[in-house]
Amino acid sequence: MPVFPLGAHPDDHGTRFAVASTSADMVEVCLVDGEPGALTERRVELREHTFGVWHGHVPGVRAGQRYGFRAHGPYRPFDGLRTNPHKILVDPYAERITGRVTDVVAARGWDGDPMSGPASTIDSLDSVPLSVVTAANPMPRPPRPDVPWSETVISEVHVKGWTKLHPEVPESHRGTYLGLAHPAVIAQLQRTGVTAVELLPIQAIAEEPPLLERGAVNYWGYSTLGFLAPHPGYAAVPGNECAEFRYLVDTLHAAGIEVILDIVPNHTCEGGVGGTTLSFRGLDAPAYYSLGGSGHDADITGTGNTLDAGSPTVIRLVCDAMRHWVHSYGVDGFRVDLASVLGRPRSGPFSPSSAMLTAIAQDPTLSTCKLIAEPWDATGEGYRVGGFGVAWSEWNGRYRDAVRDFWRGHGGVAELASRLTGSSDIYRLSGRRPWASVNFVTAHDGFTLRDLVSYERKHNEGNGENNRDGTDDNRSQNLGAEGETDDAGIRAARLATARAMMATLLLSIGTPMITGGDERWRTQGGNNNPYCRDDETSWVDWTATDEAAAMGAFTAKLTALRRESPVLHRDQFYVDGEVLWWDPSGRPMEPHDWHDDGRRTLVVLLADYWLLVLHSGDRPVDCVLPAGHGFDPVLDSTADDGTPADTSPLEAGSTIVLPPRSVRLLRSR
Repeated sequence: MPVFPLGAHPDDHGTRFAVASTSADMVEVCLVDGEPGALTERRVELREHTFGVWHGHVPGVRAGQRYGFRAHGPYRPFDGLRTNPHKILVDPYAERITGRVTDVVAARGWDGDPMSGPASTIDSLDSVPLSVVTAANPMPRPPRPDVPWSETVISEVHVKGWTKLHPEVPESHRGTYLGLAHPAVIAQLQRTGVTAVELLPIQAIAEEPPLLERGAVNYWGYSTLGFLAPHPGYAAVPGNECAEFRYLVDTLHAAGIEVILDIVPNHTCEGGVGGTTLSFRGLDAPAYYSLGGSGHDADITGTGNTLDAGSPTVIRLVCDAMRHWVHSYGVDGFRVDLASVLGRPRSGPFSPSSAMLTAIAQDPTLSTCKLIAEPWDATGEGYRVGGFGVAWSEWNGRYRDAVRDFWRGHGGVAELASRLTGSSDIYRLSGRRPWASVNFVTAHDGFTLRDLVSYERKHNEGNGENNRDGTDDNRSQNLGAEGETDDAGIRAARLATARAMMATLLLSIGTPMITGGDERWRTQGGNNNPYCRDDETSWVDWTATDEAAAMGAFTAKLTALRRESPVLHRDQFYVDGEVLWWDPSGRPMEPHDWHDDGRRTLVVLLADYWLLVLHSGDRPVDCVLPAGHGFDPVLDSTADDGTPADTSPLEAGSTIVLPPRSVRLLRSR
């Protein structure tokens, strides 16, 4: 009988089950029937044990059958061994998952104390999620849009939050996969100029133990239970999540928009040793988790546990799951959460050539996808911006910090100059191209663009953690008042600064990523970590306002300029002579200028074609245009929609006035 593939695979006569566990002495598959509150099960022992995999064929089992596993074996917490047959376990390879944790005590594998206490004898059936046998989809996936990296513009989107309040989406579809596939939503993405949506995690999740204990939810979804299963909570019709997600991908592809999944192969929903036993911990904790001394979980993710990137079991699961999303659903790429963990086997030192990163990069399927690393984890050792291999693009945290600092008047222009032109100092030596730098100013994790110019401090009290959660390093400004205000001058300054930052992002060399909703002037009320807020704090507000319309038009104008100009989305780094830096007085920049921390104006001529002028000062300044050619004004960030008030040609050497917090783009004649 074949060992692989792992998971549950129905055929004409029944279903073949296979699950990895080197800790167990026996594994049973449990076939579950009945209604919640009155579930029954039939246990079938998997008698074959090959290559550390328990497997067997169960006649008569069809697609739609709910099931789980029970692992029998040693329970020695100080050795990291936590098999407990009283706990029914989700299949790590389940392609559908149903149910949720309804009793956190029953979901724990321990009693009294997680290390010194005995194994729990409370049966968890009827208190935890279950796997569902799923038939393979016979339909081939249509071709992917295959948008070149250099032409990619990403919008980071939450499936539920994007449409929960959308007035044009049918109420029954709001907050679902079908809602995101609605024609009005697709049209909005196209008008904005987006070529890819980066979806916050859509793999099936379960809340972490601390959230379960206080009855809260994990809205963002960085709490994976099923790496191959779409999250059932985003289905318009319960149980139809696989078909609905497939429809979403196909619909976006038909509109020329790629789908990038934010995946979390660095930890799971089970938490630390004091957490739950829902799947991995009960099957084979030493094979799945990086364990520290005395059986405790090593934690370099800040979540209580860390998947061991050096374990063959984990490497196989992660690669199999990623291929599944490509082959079964047609997704175009992956953004890997806390990707530095994947380069740290057993939570040790980072290596870009680790087994996990190498397995992904050389895989015939995955190597054709867009691969984006979040190049850090929860430790100093894990901060690795620029440290990944040639197959990877990266969220460029240095870009984010440089843009925020410049527009709040901190430091000079040297750091921003490098980030603006593709970060060659970070990516060139490794053989990568400018698009390896995924440039962003905001992301789901932190302030929105509006809040970045409205709050100097985080306001996370509503999260239930006494405002201790979320970063304190926001590099934000409020421009005269903390939070919302009716002061017209402050509101105008905020919009002007936000437009300047959006212009900086979309006119920089590299791959721009917009946080979905920033183009609608969305606020989270100063909350920089609404991971547990499944409410209006996190949902995009689609109310028609003048400010939202103007920001949307401004963003669309920028993406159109970028799309139409090869200079602005070039796929090669600049060489000497292609980029010329100017002082506002009209002279070339000199070495000492780069060390002037009080400098607030940056003037750059790109490929003798675009003159880009950024001024972050709070007072107007004169700027002498470089000698040589005349210039045509193309973009002025002080205008609501970016259209210059005067488009008359300007002569070389003439003087223009730069208003406070402004960006100008001029085309060389």
